[in-house]
Amino acid sequence: MLDAAPLRGVGHLGTLAGAALLSTLWLLWQLGWAPARVPAAPPTLTVLVWHWPFADQPPELSSDTCVRYGVPRCRLSTNRSLLASADVVVFHHRELQSRRARLPLAERPRGQPWVWASMESPSHTRGLGRLGGIFNWVLSYRRDSDIFVPYGRLEPHAGPAPPLPAKSGTAAWVVSNLQERQRRVQLYRQLAPHLRVDVFGRASGRPLCASCLLPTVAPYLFYLAFENSQHRDYITEKFWRNALAAGTVPVVLGPPRATYEAFVPADAFVHVDDFGTVRELASFLVGMNESRYRRYFAWRERLRVRLFGDWRERFCAICTHYPRLPRDRVYRDLKGWFQA
Repeated sequence: MLDAAPLRGVGHLGTLAGAALLSTLWLLWQLGWAPARVPAAPPTLTVLVWHWPFADQPPELSSDTCVRYGVPRCRLSTNRSLLASADVVVFHHRELQSRRARLPLAERPRGQPWVWASMESPSHTRGLGRLGGIFNWVLSYRRDSDIFVPYGRLEPHAGPAPPLPAKSGTAAWVVSNLQERQRRVQLYRQLAPHLRVDVFGRASGRPLCASCLLPTVAPYLFYLAFENSQHRDYITEKFWRNALAAGTVPVVLGPPRATYEAFVPADAFVHVDDFGTVRELASFLVGMNESRYRRYFAWRERLRVRLFGDWRERFCAICTHYPRLPRDRVYRDLKGWFQA
C-alpha cells in the first residue's frame, strides 16, 4: 500500500502553485495587462462598377476575381441593386460622355465615395464640365491620381534576359486613327523621307489581329511609340506593349523625357525632343551601330515589362488604395484638374 503522507505533500504543493498563479494574474490585471486578442479580419469591400468600360456585357466576376490579382477581401460587382450598400461606386467616363450611362444622383447614399475612371487623354475626353462636385476619387494613368494605374511598368526580374528577336527591318508603326492635324502624323510625314517606316493598322489598310501585333513588330529595330496626343503622364500601350514588350527600341513622342525616366531607365528609349530636327533624328537612328543599339536593352538583364490592360485588375486596385484615401475629398473642378 502507498504511503499517504507524500501524497498529501504533493496536494499541498499544488495548492500553493495555484495560489501563486492566481496572485500573478491578479497583479497583471491591476497593471492593465490583458491577453492579446486576435485582430478581426478587415471586412470585404464591395466595389460597384456602374457600367463596364467599352462593353455591353461585363466579364464574369467571380468571388475570387481580385484575389487572382493579389487583392484579397475585394468584391467587384455590376449589380446596380447594390448601390445602397456598396462601399465604393466607380464610373467609367466614356459611358458618361456618350450618355450610355447616367449618374444615379438622387439615389446616392450619403457619404458613399464615387470614383471617376478614365485611361484616355484630355484631348479625347469631353463633358467634364458637368461633373464638378460629384466625384471623390480619380482612377487614371496620372501619377497624381488617387488610384494610379499605369498602362505598364518595369518589375525586377531574376534569371537570364530573354534573347532579342532577330532584326530585319528598320522602323515600324501601328496606327488605327490617322488624322493629319495630329502631331504624330505630322512628325511621321516629315520622318518618312529620311527613314524607312513600315506602317500597319487600320489606317494603312494593313490591320493586325491582337496576337499578330508583337510578332509583326519584333523584327524591327525601332518602333514609333507616338501618342495620339501629348499630355501629362500619358504613356500608353504603344510604349509598354508595342515597343518594350516586343523587344524593339521605342522612339517616343509624348510627355517630356523626364516623365519617361520616372518609369524606365534613361537609355531604354529615344525621345524625339532630344533632336533639333527630324533629319537629325533619322540620321541618329540609321547610323546607330550594333553595340550602341544593344545598350538600349541593358534593362532586360534585371527588369521585365508588366502590362496593366485588364479593367478587372484596375478596379481591384481601388481596394488596395481604399484605407489611405481621403474621405473628405471632392473634385469641385474635375475638368480643370484633368486638363492641367
